[in-house]
Amino acid sequence: MVDQAVLVDARGLRCPWPVLRLARALRDGAPAVELLSDDPAAGGEIAAFAAERGLSLVVDHFRFVVSPAA
Repeated sequence: MVDQAVLVDARGLRCPWPVLRLARALRDGAPAVELLSDDPAAGGEIAAFAAERGLSLVVDHFRFVVSPAA
């Protein structure tokens, strides 16, 4: 699924912008989203967004992969 992920580069953007960009990509039909964000607050907001919507989240430092739960 990650091979089909849409890349969203939100580096340099501060919350809530990374989550808003993530939401837009999913709303636009992305099967999965690989989000890059260097905002320290983004991790918590992305995790809350994914949990609220039942999405799978994989975190690797400043790289977040969000996809439908298996």
